[in-house]
Amino acid sequence: MRAILFLLLTLFSAASFSAELLPVETKTIEIYRKALPSTVNVSNIKLAKNFYYGDVEVPQGAGSGFVWDTNGHIVTNFHVVQGGNSFVVTFHNDSKQYKAKLVGTAQEKDIAVLKLEEKPAKLQPIDVGGSKELMVGQYSFAIGSPFGLDYTLTTGVISALGRQIDGIGGVKINDMIQTDAAINMGNSGGPLLDSSARLIGMNTVIFSTSGSSAGLGFAVPVDTIKNFVPQIIQHGKVIRPGLGIAIVPDSMKKRLIQSNKGLIISHVDAKGSAAQAGLKGMTQDQFGRVYLGDVILNVDGKEVNNLDDIYQVLETKKIGDTVEVKYRREGKTLSAKVTLKPL
Repeated sequence: MRAILFLLLTLFSAASFSAELLPVETKTIEIYRKALPSTVNVSNIKLAKNFYYGDVEVPQGAGSGFVWDTNGHIVTNFHVVQGGNSFVVTFHNDSKQYKAKLVGTAQEKDIAVLKLEEKPAKLQPIDVGGSKELMVGQYSFAIGSPFGLDYTLTTGVISALGRQIDGIGGVKINDMIQTDAAINMGNSGGPLLDSSARLIGMNTVIFSTSGSSAGLGFAVPVDTIKNFVPQIIQHGKVIRPGLGIAIVPDSMKKRLIQSNKGLIISHVDAKGSAAQAGLKGMTQDQFGRVYLGDVILNVDGKEVNNLDDIYQVLETKKIGDTVEVKYRREGKTLSAKVTLKPL
């Protein structure tokens, strides 16, 4: 009789403990379980020279990522795969290491796409949401492997929207999502989710004086990912509109024109739209003397003084759009209509 009573009390206690979970806790557990199969670890491996053994594989870093489709495409940050020669992807509750190859990147958006060379028996793409309708204050959930602690869940809220953050590609990333869900080293490339376990962003960068989470994490919005990833999968790169020029680096510009204003054209693609509009790059004569190229002052009325300025202007344009370029040549200010071509 005592044994039966003890068993009943044990079952009652277990049921009571389960019933004590708050609805928000139950929901959080559901989100984690739903997104976990779609979240991966990404290891970056570099070939290094060894005096005795020749080329050896050396782990260079690790981050997180997520499954994009059933074809085996994995999305992560560019800085997670940067400098790597090969990549290894691992899944939750799967001890096997899956080799992956780099399909392409959008460095200026800190996006990279890998493709598995061999797929697990079941591949579950992440549920993709949208970022246009996000609101400050709604819950956010991050999954990743901070400091190598696999498949860690952190929770918070969306703290702000539309942030402009310096990216690894030398230009600013627009419309970043700010969250206070803890993001640390190893979270990079992992998913930021809403309360329906849908992807709303990719965890990318933190602001911190210590190198650890200070409640200021930033994610590339999913609408940007949806725009860039299909292009990378199809073309191996992002097809964007451009002028068909190369510009002199900022570090050299001031030495050439004693000013921070404008962009010096160093080279013009002979088949590009800028060449067809008559713009000229730097030239050199037979005696080695270098002549300054045209200096672009503004594009469609917007001043351009560095790479980020002109990138932000062209990012709002489409292939086939015509822009007005004002430039300086031999002391005169001129203008030209340039039709943007794919780069």
